[in-house]
Amino acid sequence: MDNTPRPASIDEIPTPFYIVYEDKLRRNLETITRVAREADVKIIMAFKANALWKTFPVIREYVSASTASSLNEMRLSLKHLGNEVHTYCPVYIEDTFGEFLEGSSHITFNSLAQFRKFHPRMEAYNREHPEKKVSAGLRVNPRCSVIETDIYNPCVPGSRFGEVSENLPDRLPEGLEGLHFHALCESSSHDLAKVLEAFETQYGKWLPQVKWLNMGGGHLMTRADYDTKHLISLLRDFHRRHPHLKLIMEPGSAFTWQTGDLVTTVLDVVSDSGISTAIIDASFACHMPDCLEMPYKPAIAEALPDESMEGLPYRLGGNSCLSGDYTGDWRFAKPLAEGQRLTLLDMNHYTTVKTTMFNGLQHPDIWWQPSEGAPQLLRRYSFEDYESRMD
Repeated sequence: MDNTPRPASIDEIPTPFYIVYEDKLRRNLETITRVAREADVKIIMAFKANALWKTFPVIREYVSASTASSLNEMRLSLKHLGNEVHTYCPVYIEDTFGEFLEGSSHITFNSLAQFRKFHPRMEAYNREHPEKKVSAGLRVNPRCSVIETDIYNPCVPGSRFGEVSENLPDRLPEGLEGLHFHALCESSSHDLAKVLEAFETQYGKWLPQVKWLNMGGGHLMTRADYDTKHLISLLRDFHRRHPHLKLIMEPGSAFTWQTGDLVTTVLDVVSDSGISTAIIDASFACHMPDCLEMPYKPAIAEALPDESMEGLPYRLGGNSCLSGDYTGDWRFAKPLAEGQRLTLLDMNHYTTVKTTMFNGLQHPDIWWQPSEGAPQLLRRYSFEDYESRMD
């Protein structure tokens, strides 16, 4: 954590900046560990949703295992979170597979062809390192689509993720110890129930042949309306049907859901064709890319409720030169004006990991609000960060 002089409150921090709240993060982690304990399931953190390693000392108090889909994610866990890394990549290559073996506890392959190609190296590694056996898994595709947005749907027709059931032999290859599916995205326990039913129907005959099942990510168990009782009951019932299986889940958003915001300032207000756009000192394209990718409209603390028909409508426009760098509309009780602060809520998960420096825009600072005391600066970006990307 940074030891330089810091403002006494969030209101004194210059915008734009991300702010992550310790108390909100701990609240999520307590829910996750409770579910893990009561459902007898291992819950690990997915780096693709959160790689803000300066918050890992808090996360490590609750969870130290992770899932990685690249060498860099694996390296980050080994350095800052924990040595139990469950690795899955859509494809592995010869030159780097050895490092995956050295750093992973589990390696899941996307296809039987990839398993057959690399398993001999895994067997040789395990013989040489019996104290650190790496377990092999295979990703499968239960072809149960519960996600409306195709870009986030791994079970969309034509998916490149996982083997379909008709491709599997009656007897799984020797050395294959686990199965893995990932079919959810910020989904409910009732969505998981549908996927589990499809999975057991299609792959149930192979479950006695494996030791573990990874149910992937997308389990948004920290959302306020998520039915954790139903999730726990669902997983307990699965345990009763398959008592020999170790269950693993690897949610991403659930860890950092509603734990951070992006605070911005209105720099100008422009109007055209009856549409008013407030241009802020941040960018949707660069700093909130999911808003355009999904797309979705983030909540703003200072705006009126979405269902309100009162107030004045505004789009928000980013400060890049991309024409589509805007979203909206929101309604505000009073006209927006230069210098007004706006707090875009829930900008921690899948946000800082996806940001870019397109247009050379200054990246927002990242701050940490501890449970007690003044905010702490975690990261300040500079021209050198932009320049060094092209070194």
